[in-house]
Amino acid sequence: MTPRRAAVGASATCAPKKRAATACGGAEQRDATVALLDAVPFACAAYASDDGTLMARNRRFDEEFAALAGHATRSGLLSELQTGDDDASGVTVDVQAPHSGRWYALHWGEVAIAGRAAALLTAVDISERIEALDSHKRRQEKLLFTSRLMSVGEMAATLAHELNQPLAAIVNYLNGSLRLVDQAGGPVQVERALQAARIQAEHAAAVISRVREFVRAREPRRDAHELASIAATVLELLRLEAERQQLRIEVALGDGLPTVYADRVMVEQVLLNLVKNAIEAMREVPVATRGLRIEGRVNLNGEIEVRVCDRGPGLSVEQSEQLFSPFFTTKADGLGIGLAICRSIIEYHEGRLFFEPRDGGGSIFGFTLPRAQGRS
Repeated sequence: MTPRRAAVGASATCAPKKRAATACGGAEQRDATVALLDAVPFACAAYASDDGTLMARNRRFDEEFAALAGHATRSGLLSELQTGDDDASGVTVDVQAPHSGRWYALHWGEVAIAGRAAALLTAVDISERIEALDSHKRRQEKLLFTSRLMSVGEMAATLAHELNQPLAAIVNYLNGSLRLVDQAGGPVQVERALQAARIQAEHAAAVISRVREFVRAREPRRDAHELASIAATVLELLRLEAERQQLRIEVALGDGLPTVYADRVMVEQVLLNLVKNAIEAMREVPVATRGLRIEGRVNLNGEIEVRVCDRGPGLSVEQSEQLFSPFFTTKADGLGIGLAICRSIIEYHEGRLFFEPRDGGGSIFGFTLPRAQGRS
């Protein structure tokens, strides 16, 4: 940028000499000015200081800015480029041209043409520099994300290791309690409660086991599974939460839905996360308008598509564009890794995770899974 600005300065300092040499006629000086501007390797134009009309420009200016309807006046050009009309002389402003998408560094100087004061514009194309900066920024963000994700992975592995033994002990205590209740002929309600607690503890242990495998980047243990069975497990885990929110969950998986080829526990975690998010999204919604529906169908690509539909407040366009970005969250106490992990799991299963607004208000989060048919 510095050498180019020096070139602009040189053209400005030459102006007084030209005025002295061409005092006999303005037309000759204008021709000389145009010839001088054409020798400059970037877009240049001179606008009259009094009324802002275009007095002279070079070929590069025509090539790069003549397509703008307002280029014939200074105010019109600046309006097209969405920059202020009070750009001071000597100040460089970076703008993006709306017609081409290219970036320019605009610099204004003061000259005189045929005895008339003018503002000289130089527009240096800095698109490559902007692209290089953006590329560098993206690399830095990717490195930061990788570093943070590695930290999350390390924390997950540590938590999985630390929680594994207490959960195993809990399962053993529950099994012992069930034997004692059976021997003593205890109340049926107590036995059912202990069995439910054992199921939850065993599920938590299975989840932790899969987390450890996922962090180690091992292949999931995929097999044929009924989607209805996966959904039933998830709904049982969230039954108490749904009851507390006075929410009825409707399941519409369709008759004869093919089995999916998936790691059961991992897909359960994805569905659990989406349903839990939907329940939380409707926490502030009046009870009468709450509605949560889990749908399943075969899409046009022959994949099994699962959709979790809620009647929450929905998401803005800006939020929906960043939903699956790591560490982005709409929750005050969220980490922003839940949906990112869900997407990784679904992509691991050769599927996709998606969002779309729900007609009548609310959100739809869904994912696809391959059929088990034809898989070994």
